[in-house]
Amino acid sequence: MPAPSDRPQWERDGADWPNRAASRFVEASGLRWHVQEMGPPEAPVLLLLHGTGAATHSWAGLAPRLAERFRVVAPDLPGHGFTDPLPAGRLSLPGMAAAIRDLLAQIGAAPVLMVGHSAGAAILARTCLDGLNPRLLVALNGALTPFPGLASVLFPGLARALFLNPITPRVFAWTADRPAVERLIRGTGSRLDARALDLYRRLFRCPGHVAGALGMMANWDLASLDRAIGGLRVPVLLVVGGDDKAIAPETAFTLADRLPNARVSLLRTLGHLAHEEAPERVAALILEAAETALAEPSTAL
Repeated sequence: MPAPSDRPQWERDGADWPNRAASRFVEASGLRWHVQEMGPPEAPVLLLLHGTGAATHSWAGLAPRLAERFRVVAPDLPGHGFTDPLPAGRLSLPGMAAAIRDLLAQIGAAPVLMVGHSAGAAILARTCLDGLNPRLLVALNGALTPFPGLASVLFPGLARALFLNPITPRVFAWTADRPAVERLIRGTGSRLDARALDLYRRLFRCPGHVAGALGMMANWDLASLDRAIGGLRVPVLLVVGGDDKAIAPETAFTLADRLPNARVSLLRTLGHLAHEEAPERVAALILEAAETALAEPSTAL
């Protein structure tokens, strides 16, 4: 495991962090979490969970728009950004979901809406299957099903091999210059501005952050989630970027057919990081869906 000095440092790497005034640090589930909160304290809670390799900077444009209506809670996932990593025995998808539930209990937040990007959507789906009951779950290019074919076997195995090699995070961090990060982001089908690229590069230059992302991918079993996801009873909005090159857009339509209360909203011309490319469009979608969900009678038991 990388030394603490290999992790992003708040005083250095977070000095100009997006929405820094909303940041605080919370002890929960044996970890020190970086959490951003904004919006009226008495408003309904909306939880934001970023995807693999990102951090709260991913919500720089979206969170303030949602905070006009909600109390927005956005943590850095364990091992990402400025949050401590989970021990190896808790790096599974259920383990990550349990840690998020512990955090919510610690800060007294019961989300009525949950919004997750990519792997963050998988964590939220798991929390719902394990007992949380929001009025709406929004998956932004959600990584909710296994990769097709041999990739479902090879990709987790490769991530595990890389994670177990202590040299890998340092090599990745050493090679994470501006052109390399730009190629990585472009490979998702998204186009981000120079400021956003700099924030990703800042994180990728820290071996501890890279190890956190690899560790999460190496220890997840999306096949188990896929077998259970038909039992998801909360309303689900699957927001899909039409140009997403990381997760095939058609998988959302296939998944919607398996869920009892789901619909798909397609955002043409946007990629895997649609919420960073066009936060105003994504915010409008979420707020419209939220208005409908909150107007309907609760299905909570």
